Formats: sequence, structure tokens, C-alpha cells
Amino acid sequence: MGFGSKFGWVATPLTVVIILLALQITSRKSWRFWLGDIIPMTIECILLAMPLIVLSMLLSSSAPPQHEDSDRYADNSTSIQTGAVLECSSVVPAYSVEDNSEDSPEIVEEDGRWQELLANVVTGIGAGIYEELVFRLILIIVLMTVFQHVFRLGHGISIILAVCISSALFGAYHHIIYMGGRFVQSSPFNWPEFSFRTIAGIYFAILFAIRGFGITAGAHAYYDIIAIFMNAFFPQP
Repeated sequence: MGFGSKFGWVATPLTVVIILLALQITSRKSWRFWLGDIIPMTIECILLAMPLIVLSMLLSSSAPPQHEDSDRYADNSTSIQTGAVLECSSVVPAYSVEDNSEDSPEIVEEDGRWQELLANVVTGIGAGIYEELVFRLILIIVLMTVFQHVFRLGHGISIILAVCISSALFGAYHHIIYMGGRFVQSSPFNWPEFSFRTIAGIYFAILFAIRGFGITAGAHAYYDIIAIFMNAFFPQP
């Protein structure tokens, strides 16, 4: 939106908190916070992420190899090697490590690898929260409102259209992003990646309807974290 990076660090999480609190207050439902819920919710989120892990490995095994001209997208590309686990978040570029003459090249390279891994984990957690907020909590509700109250469509067909459109946009978002006032291609398009993320969007929409925002965002985040570690420590040829 053009604000500075410092404002962005505060504004985005604050927006999530305000939206969720507003929804809770307007629902007039009682609520409480209990630390004992964290462990079972974590286990549930990890288990719900597993079907997507299996699906991504099946779909990525049929992914075409990258062409040489895709190297220009290397910094922001979400494309991966055939057989690896597709990620639902954009992989961030590696962070450079300051040159220190006292450190060996191996230490510097290892530090850079762990910084990149940590940055990708943080990106995965953020994707679970912000992408579910935008593509499920906000977009599905907006589409449902438009289809039902503007186009006067039935409740059932409105749900189907809202889920399919939001899921397709979720898949396309990982290939085309809005940056610097224009749309740019963030990674080369291929059908296995787009199909997986569209199916993942439908899966998350079903979770959102059944289990709510928290579990859906958690399952999304844990899927990305598992995929990041699998690709980092168990790379496929």
C-alpha cells in the first residue's frame, strides 16, 4: 500500500487482530483462552497438513523440469525440483551474510543456509495467517455476499463459486504478484504447481467452514514448515 517497512511490521499483524476481534465481538458468542488447547490444536494442524504433503509429492513428481530461461526468476521463484514438496508460500531469497575474514567459507555458507531456512519458516508461518485471512476469511465472505445479494444466486451455488474462484486466485497469486504498482510474474507458471495450490485452496476452504480460521491457518502454516524442512534436508534429484 506504499507505507514504510516499519509500519508494515506493525500494521499487518494488528489488522489480523482487529478483524478477528471484531468478528468475535459481533458474533456475540462467549469465548475464552486456555493454554491447554495449544497442544491438541497443534497436533490437529499437523495431522491436517499431512494429506497435502502426500498430494504435493504426487503432483510434483509429474512436474516438468525447469527451463534455462527460468533462471531469471531464481530469487523469488516458488518453482522446485521434480519430486520435491510444493510449498504454499513464496520462498524468499537467501539472505547475504557479511564477510568476516575470521570465519571460514564453510561457516559463512552454513550461516547463510540457516538464515535462509529460518526466513522461509517465518514466511511459511506468515502465509498461514495472512493468506488464510485474505483468501478464505475475507475473499470467500465478499464473494458470497456479491453472489447472494447482488446476483441473487442460491446459497449452494454461491458457496461453490466462492470456493472455486478464491482457490483459483490463491493458486494464481503464487505466480503473479502485485509489486511496484503493477502485476509481475514471480515464478514461471506450470500446471502441477497451479493445480496443487488450487486444490489446496479448496481443502483450506473446507477446513475453514468446518474448523474455523485458527485451525485452517495453523494447518497451512505447518504444511509450509514441513515442506520447507523436507526440501531442505531431503532434496530430490
